[in-house]
Amino acid sequence: MTSIKEQAAISRLLSFLQDWDNAGKVARSHILDSFIETNQGKTAPELEQEFSQGASLFLVRLTTWLRLTYMTGSCLDKLLRSIGIFLSAVSSNRYLIEFLEVGGVLTLLEILGLEKIKEEDKKESIKLLQVVANSGRKYKELICESYGVRSIAEFLAKSKSEETQEEVQVLLDSLVHGNPKYQNQVYKGLIALLPCASPKAQQLSLQTLRTAQSIIGATHPSIVDCVLKVLRTMHLEVQYEAIELIKDLVNYDVCPALLRGLVDLLIPSVRETSKLQPKILNGRDPLGLGARGTWAGAGGSPASWLPLCQTPRFSSSPPSCPCSCSRPRPPRPSGKQTGVGRGAVPQLQRCPRAPAQRPGTRAPRGGRSANPLPRVLARSNTSLAQEMLHLRVVHSLLSAMGNTDHSNSQRQASLTLQTFPVVEQHVRKSMGEELYQLFLSSPENLYMKIDSIQADILAANKVNVTRELHLTEACSSMSFCFSPGNEDQNEDTEGKE
Repeated sequence: MTSIKEQAAISRLLSFLQDWDNAGKVARSHILDSFIETNQGKTAPELEQEFSQGASLFLVRLTTWLRLTYMTGSCLDKLLRSIGIFLSAVSSNRYLIEFLEVGGVLTLLEILGLEKIKEEDKKESIKLLQVVANSGRKYKELICESYGVRSIAEFLAKSKSEETQEEVQVLLDSLVHGNPKYQNQVYKGLIALLPCASPKAQQLSLQTLRTAQSIIGATHPSIVDCVLKVLRTMHLEVQYEAIELIKDLVNYDVCPALLRGLVDLLIPSVRETSKLQPKILNGRDPLGLGARGTWAGAGGSPASWLPLCQTPRFSSSPPSCPCSCSRPRPPRPSGKQTGVGRGAVPQLQRCPRAPAQRPGTRAPRGGRSANPLPRVLARSNTSLAQEMLHLRVVHSLLSAMGNTDHSNSQRQASLTLQTFPVVEQHVRKSMGEELYQLFLSSPENLYMKIDSIQADILAANKVNVTRELHLTEACSSMSFCFSPGNEDQNEDTEGKE
């Protein structure tokens, strides 16, 4: 027979459960407030003592009400927090199993996809999924088998709260650890997040990808294109995480594809340059060049078309780009067109690249390697520098130095060019003596000192050092660095930056 004290406790439990069953939304909300305040942080034995060994009876009522009302969002945050008290309690494995048996994981995942649910409610759902995932490998597998990776990744991309997104990152990080059966699924989900429109989601995905990459070991082929596209972003925190990930990826089998993509990014594509082209040039041949490359129909000499190609380059309004990839620059020398003849034709054909951004618009997203990644890779590993030389990185860097649409790209290209070996004579020959000496005197500020003709010379360069690389590969030292000294001092500068 039970004692009088036990009977009184059972009577209180039955009275509490009856009050819950008969209560409406408002009354239940007050009951949940009282329960959260009283039982926060209690262990499973303490909860059983509080409910006279009948805590599971209240938990089943909470889960039932959750499944009935989660689409409406009625008291959803309090309801999820109350369930969280049971699931996060010490020695709460029994509560967790009871929650999962009634479809708790599926309900939590469905909450993430409902548009009418508030962000705070979804954050509580993520926290409960964290508790489930941290309970062991079989629970992580259950989440993944319930298409959880897809639901969680989509929510991360759409969420507007950075705090909530950080909670999602913690959940994804938990799913990639100790989950060998589905860790590749999480890895692919993180890669799929990189093209999303949320900079915070991109940043967190890149951070988690670094962890996942070290766990999995192998790389997925799609990661190269996705990471390279992220480098075009104007958000510096995203660029930083992408650079750190690429520094890890060069140690895997995707290294050649990564280096090739980095070199290609230095030169804007035809699609990107066409976005900058003024309407007056669209669908026309502004130079009057026919299929034979003549000046027929040009209505004048080649020099008469130079103002048309050069004028759109300058913008009176500063760009709105937050990372200053196209900062305003001091006026350049106008450069009278005297003495310009047929030798200037190759430069004139670059007019689709010439126009600058219109006032009030964002800078082009093709930021053109406005980051120090090629320079960092070249300095950290001589073999990577040599491989980029084989990919004609010098030609691409010189072209970037002449890309007047992106001044920060010009600056980074000038600094990067200093780190590559055995290219002095090729660069000097391509630039010409005057421009080369200007480069040596101040590489960082070269973009502010060159005029439009010199920019065209850089952009139209034909430098190719691959033929000479075979002669230098046998040398033990590959660390030539530009120096303002004379050519006789080049041997002394080897091995220094």
